[in-house]
Amino acid sequence: MFKIQEVRELIKLIDNSNIDEFEYATEGATIKMKKQANTVVTYEAAQPRAAVLEGKAAAVAEPVSAPAPVEAVKEAPKKAEDETLHKITSPMVGTFYASPSPDAAPYVNAGDRINENTVVCIVEAMKLFNEIEAEVNGEIVEVLVKDGQLVEYGQPLFLVR
Repeated sequence: MFKIQEVRELIKLIDNSNIDEFEYATEGATIKMKKQANTVVTYEAAQPRAAVLEGKAAAVAEPVSAPAPVEAVKEAPKKAEDETLHKITSPMVGTFYASPSPDAAPYVNAGDRINENTVVCIVEAMKLFNEIEAEVNGEIVEVLVKDGQLVEYGQPLFLVR
């Protein structure tokens, strides 16, 4: 059975992504989520086998309230230079962390030289902390996301010259 915190984390990740439908099944429990007009509209959990055998009713999940509408973010004018810069993108949906721990210095800052094996950040998804490597040699020109921000698959995180 899923813990409520795991369900809330899944809802948050799906709600902040481009995914419209999501289904996850494990050990006799299934979660199905479907977004409609940027809101999560359904949540289903299968009854555990033990509860079915004992004739107990499965707990009903709390209804999910619709998130407040997000205001459109104005895009900054693009520099002609941006086209020549390499973008390090997120390989998954998750939470961006610039440093290995809250009290540690960021992995990289603007102006830092990097090589292809340099760890530039961590993206956390479902309690798994994934170190993201630069995969390119160069200099960090700009960090495009803030620490603790939710990121999408393919979202640019850094610009490298």
